[in-house]
This record gives sequence, structure tokens and C-alpha cells, in this order.
Amino acid sequence: MSIATDRPAKRGGLGETLKVVVQALILALLFRTFLFQPFYIESGSMKDTLLIGDYLFVSKFAYGYSKFSLPLSLPLFDGRLFAHEPQRGDIVLFKLPSDNSTDYIKRLIGLPGDHIQVKHSILYINDQPVPRTEAGTYTDPDDDVTYTRYRETLPNGVSYEVLDREPDSFEDNTDVFDVPPGNYFMMGDNRDNSSDSRIAARPGGPGVGYVPLENLVGPAKLIFFSVMTGENGFEFWKWPWTVRWPRLFHLT
Repeated sequence: MSIATDRPAKRGGLGETLKVVVQALILALLFRTFLFQPFYIESGSMKDTLLIGDYLFVSKFAYGYSKFSLPLSLPLFDGRLFAHEPQRGDIVLFKLPSDNSTDYIKRLIGLPGDHIQVKHSILYINDQPVPRTEAGTYTDPDDDVTYTRYRETLPNGVSYEVLDREPDSFEDNTDVFDVPPGNYFMMGDNRDNSSDSRIAARPGGPGVGYVPLENLVGPAKLIFFSVMTGENGFEFWKWPWTVRWPRLFHLT
């Protein structure tokens, strides 16, 4: 005589694991494409707002979507879908106009139609000097150089700090830049150590020039992790580590 028993079917195994992994990858891809893109700071052009070793999230939906929002910048459409106007003072991730592939991050200073100029280290927007007050000093741990720190306040009330190594240094005196329609003018907060819109864009060169709206990926919103051990960012075997706590960007 045999006794029949009901046993639950076996679940799991390699197939189930692969299914979970694929689903996780799809969710991560959707998150990165439509919501937030992680970004790692590799240069000191935005010191000390952003430091080498900072990991941050960039909002992909804040300005709407262009082809540069997609993985590999797939050319599925032109222009920008669900477009929203960037704000003066935003910290913006964008694709370098000279190659449309290299990621840069700078502060948005000039809007379409603005006249931008730097004279004796003072930023001028539409012929008006941007107010700035001295705010102490900053000693860069990477090269032990001490910078003067200033607080600038843009016409829309956005306030932030910039570093100035020495007055009348490179790009501290410029011609007037007339920002074309549909384009933006970007500058780094580390004014004497930033390749930005003050330098004309050219293939293979360091300049940025004017940045088209289509090239904007999105504004930085949150530093979620930051560990520094020196000028090359985080290296596990080097001590001591410097940790910066997660924080939102406060632009006003």
C-alpha cells in the first residue's frame, strides 16, 4: 500500500535568482533615468561647496528630460520633454557642449539674454555688480593653499560662498558674455581653479562656453555620502578619513 503525500513545489534556484537580479537592475535603471542620478565629484572646481570625494544625487525630472537623460544619451528625440526653467544659482550637472558626453558640474550664473562679465574678481550680471562680502578664509587640505572666502548674493536672492585665491588672476577680468537664447552661463565656486563658461568651448579643449538647455541633466539636490582621504578622493588604505554627513543643498 502506498500513501500519497502533498509536497510544496520547490522554489528558488538559479532561475529565480536571475529574475530578482533582472528586476532590481530594471528598477535601478528606471530610478537613474527618470528620478535621480548618482554623481561623484572628481575635481576641485566647486570647492568648498563640493569637495573631491562627494557623492550626490542629481534630480533628473527637475528640468524635464532630454536625450542626455537617457542611458548612453540615446538620440531618441530632440529638445526637452516636460521642460522646466532652471533657476539662477542652481548647481547643475550637464554634458560638456564640445563633446556632448563629458559630465561637468557648475553653478548656473547667467540666463538666456543676460550680459555676464567679471571685472577685478567681481561678477557683473546685466551691468550690475553681484554683492559679495568677505566670509573668512579656507585652507585647502590638498595643497595647503589659503583662499579668501566670499559670500555672493545673486539678483534672485540665492546666496552661496566662493573662493578667490588672488585678485586679478586667470579669468578675473573678462569680456562681456551675451548669453544666447536657449543657453546658460556656468561658473565654478572655486573661481581661480575652474574651467567654465568664461573659457570658450572647443573640441578637445578645457573650455565650456555657453551650455544649451538640452545639455542640462539636472540640479544637484543631496550629498548622500562623502569620504575623503586626499586629492584623489577616497582610498580605503589611507588614514585618516574625512567624513561629511549627508545634507541637502541650501541655496538661499
